[in-house]
Amino acid sequence: MCILVTGGAGFIGSHLCEKLSQRHRVICLDNFDKYYSPNIKEANTLGFNDNISVVKADILDTKRLESIMRDENVKVVAHLAAQAGSQLADFEREFSEKTGFPHAVAVSSGTAAIHLALRVLGVGPGDEVVVSSLTFIGSVNPVVYLGASPVFIDSERSSWNMDPDLLSEELERCAKMGKLPKAVLPTDLYGQSCDTDRIVEICSKYGIPVVSDSAEALGASYKGRSAGLGTKAAVFSFNGNKIITTSAGGMLASEDDALIRKAAFLSQQARDPFPHYEHSEIGYNYRMSNILAAIGRGQLEVLDARMKKKREIFRYYQKALEDVPGIEFMPEAAYGTSNRWLTVMLLDRDVFGSGPEDIRNAL
Repeated sequence: MCILVTGGAGFIGSHLCEKLSQRHRVICLDNFDKYYSPNIKEANTLGFNDNISVVKADILDTKRLESIMRDENVKVVAHLAAQAGSQLADFEREFSEKTGFPHAVAVSSGTAAIHLALRVLGVGPGDEVVVSSLTFIGSVNPVVYLGASPVFIDSERSSWNMDPDLLSEELERCAKMGKLPKAVLPTDLYGQSCDTDRIVEICSKYGIPVVSDSAEALGASYKGRSAGLGTKAAVFSFNGNKIITTSAGGMLASEDDALIRKAAFLSQQARDPFPHYEHSEIGYNYRMSNILAAIGRGQLEVLDARMKKKREIFRYYQKALEDVPGIEFMPEAAYGTSNRWLTVMLLDRDVFGSGPEDIRNAL
C-alpha cells in the first residue's frame, strides 16, 4: 500500500515516514519552505530508506497533488503540513511588487516586525534606540523587550513626525559623549511619511541604521516612492484598524535580503535546518498564517481605493470645518502624499472654546 505524508520532511513527518516505510511504500511530500527547511538533496539523506520517495510540492497545488495520488496509487493520506503555504509566499511577493521593497516577510503584527528588525540589527541590553515622541506604544515596546532604552525625539510642525534637526542635535551630543544609539526608529504618523532622506542622511554620518515604523503608512509616498523605502528596514501593520487588514498581522520589508532571511528564521522559533527540532538561538512564534496571508492578498487589491476614500474623508472634514476658528488639521508635507489613514486635527482651546475630551464626551 502507498501512503502519502504531507509535511513529511518535518520532525513528526519524517519519523512517521520512517515508521510507515517498514511495512508500506511512502511518499514524503513537503514544500521545503525557503526559510526553514533543508533542500531536497538534504532531505534524501535524513535517514530515509528506499521505501520512501521525497517529493517537493505544495498541498495547495491541487493538480500536482491529484497527479501524484493517481500515478502512485495512493491509498492513505497523513496530513501533517504546517500552516505556512503558497498564500504566504504570494502575499509577500505581491506586497513587494506593490511597494517596491525587494524582500519582505509577513509576521503576526507590526510590533513583532519591529522586534525582529531590532533583534537582527543587534539591539540589546544597555543600548539606546532613538524613537519618535508622538507615536503608538507598539513602536517603543520592542526596544524595551530587548533590554535597550528608548530616547525620544520631538516632532516638527510641518509633518508631525520626528524632527530631523532635533535628531541631528541629539546624535551630535551622543557622539561627543562616545555612545551612539544602536538604531533610529522614526514613525510615519497617521499615514504620513517622515522626512526619510534627511533622517537617513543624518544617521549615515554615524553609521546608524534607520528602521521606519511605517505601520500606519501603507500606500503613502515619499518623493514618489513607498513610505519607508530607503531605510534599512520598514515595518507595516495589518491590524484591524489599519487602511487594509488581515485582522492581525504585519510585514517587515527591506532591500537587504540577509536581514529579511534572518528575521524570517527568527519568526518561526529559530528552528535550525534539521529534520528534528533543534534550536541554537532564541526565536519567536511570529510567522503569519497562510489563512491570514490569503486575506491580505485580497486586501492589497483594494488598497488604492481605500486610500482614495480616506483622502476624500479628510477633505470632507477639512471643508466642513475650514471656517471654524481654533481648528488646525494635520498638514501634508510637500515631499509626499499621506494615505490619510486617520483624519486628525489640533484644537486651540482658547480660540475654539473646547478641548478634545469635551468633543469626545459630546459625541
